[in-house]
Amino acid sequence: MTNTKRYLSNCYVYLLQTCDEGVSKSYVGWTVDLDKRLAAHNDGSGAKATRGRQWKLVHSEVFTTRGAAMSREYHLKKDRAERQKLLNGL
Repeated sequence: MTNTKRYLSNCYVYLLQTCDEGVSKSYVGWTVDLDKRLAAHNDGSGAKATRGRQWKLVHSEVFTTRGAAMSREYHLKKDRAERQKLLNGL
């Protein structure tokens, strides 16, 4: 019996910003399909925190493992100063 693991081709960490009227908000997440995930956020089937708003992709990073992507997502969620720099395009 061989030991098989499921490998993902790429994992992405992404930063979204609202693009509708109202107070500007941001959201950090991870996915294996950026286009599909952004569409889910915009049609209301994404994360609960993103429902009812329209979002645009501001920043994304590519990782080869799920663990690395999840670690980076956690870091960006906790480090508001770094998130703000990314939102400002720095």
